[in-house]
Amino acid sequence: MTYLIGLPAPQEAPDPPKALRGNHMGHAIDTIRPKLYLDEAVSLPDLFRSVAVIRGTAPAVRDDGRTLSYQELDLLSDRLAAKLVQEGIRPGHRVGLILHRSAEIPISILAALKAGAAYVPLDPTYPAERLRYLIEDAGLTVVIGESGQIASAGLKDVRVVPPDTDGEELPPLPPIDLDGSELAYILYTSGSTGVPKGCMIAHHSVLELLRSAVSVFDVGTEDRITLFHPYIFDLSVSEFWLAVAVGATSVVVPLKMAQSASDFLALLHREGVTLTSQVPTSLRALVYAYEEAARPLLALRYVQVGGEAVELDVISAFLKAYQGIPPTVVNVYGPTEATCYATCHALTRADLEGPVRAPIGSALPHLVVEVRDEAMELLPDGDVGELVIAGPAVAVGYLGQPELTAERFVVLDTPKGQLRYYRTGDLARRLPDGSFEYLGRNDQQVKVRGVRVELGEVEAFLRAHELVKDAAATMVTTAAGAQFLVACLVLAEETKEKPQALLRRHMLDSLPAYMAPDRYQVVPELPLTASGKVDRRALQDIATSRRARRP
Repeated sequence: MTYLIGLPAPQEAPDPPKALRGNHMGHAIDTIRPKLYLDEAVSLPDLFRSVAVIRGTAPAVRDDGRTLSYQELDLLSDRLAAKLVQEGIRPGHRVGLILHRSAEIPISILAALKAGAAYVPLDPTYPAERLRYLIEDAGLTVVIGESGQIASAGLKDVRVVPPDTDGEELPPLPPIDLDGSELAYILYTSGSTGVPKGCMIAHHSVLELLRSAVSVFDVGTEDRITLFHPYIFDLSVSEFWLAVAVGATSVVVPLKMAQSASDFLALLHREGVTLTSQVPTSLRALVYAYEEAARPLLALRYVQVGGEAVELDVISAFLKAYQGIPPTVVNVYGPTEATCYATCHALTRADLEGPVRAPIGSALPHLVVEVRDEAMELLPDGDVGELVIAGPAVAVGYLGQPELTAERFVVLDTPKGQLRYYRTGDLARRLPDGSFEYLGRNDQQVKVRGVRVELGEVEAFLRAHELVKDAAATMVTTAAGAQFLVACLVLAEETKEKPQALLRRHMLDSLPAYMAPDRYQVVPELPLTASGKVDRRALQDIATSRRARRP
């Protein structure tokens, strides 16, 4: 076989998927019936154990040439769960995870859940101040990770459990019964008040998502699904648990590969990946890399796109250039508060060439998705309003923030009785066929590489610096599609030194890197509307001027 320039020859790997041979039809497996196991499972450990019994020595996780079978993943997570119980973790507790991308992440997630706890993912690259806040807010006393990293963050009251339990004598994991109402995880998202908020998701919510997902994605044991997204991002949940639900193989994407489109493309080729999930920003880079590598043969059957407004022109170009049978591109939409995604749509040629710029499809079977006005009255087709979501996948609420929970999660009377809705803050219209068109935000929230960022939180940290009298932030998109977070600043006093580099350092010391503005613009005053609020449209004009400086 001849391999294309720019990509290494594929390495040997167990159980090569049929999709490598171009088999896109009849791919659903008959050795495992995901719907049966999903219908019977009441918790995520229930689901995993049922699948692990059937899959046994079949590959569960591929990590940089290392393969863990379902049997091994079950055993290793059982041992780590027993260690957590030994450390005092009980059902209802929370366990922090501070891990780099590797097979240790699925092991640790399963261990926390098997111990009856909710896991709280923490990004190892976060500044120490951010980590301390999240650990304190979540009430964490036990964290799975490396002790050195915890110590360097100045976290003294946290017990650290390494993910590797080899050589330790551990008692058997005691039986722990869960009914599905318990919390599975808490994901922190940016908050408009200057502090992040923890979104609480229960086991049953993830199971409901999976029951719908297996009707959308025709995947099975021979599929290979990337773990591309960081585990602090909710689409990571759907990636891993969809693979588990159907007995497929999860392929870990190391951070350096996720940040390099050419390296990621090589991994797709080498591992025979059949389903990958991307945000539009990363997909755009992948499409460029695909062209530069002379369009290598890939095994992709599905590309899931979510997290940002879809870029139809990029997808159209990719599908036209694709060598072999093109994959099905599924656009998904949904906030963390609705458990990963609430609507989906397999994009057709008519969509790619049609007038609807961001088609997000219709509601998944387990959810109700509607468009309502500010008074929460249902709007007719074609009218623009706020997307609201109801159903069993809606989050429990925000940890320790009852007022915000009451504001964003509302109970409404409907013909079906009272339903609890999540107000997304996203604008949309319902189309005549019952699907939806996404139209952007109705507040100060933006997406940075698929991660939600409240501009209010960015602005609060900018104003905290002694050099800043006032600040406002905005997102700018270039003609080429690149996005930049821009800060417009009113300085507290005259300074001879350029403040951009100093403020950039301040932001990186306080916030995750994706929340630190890329560019800084000093202005004599912020533009205001007649009502005295920041004029966001005028701010955009200032931010796009050539005077905006990079540190």
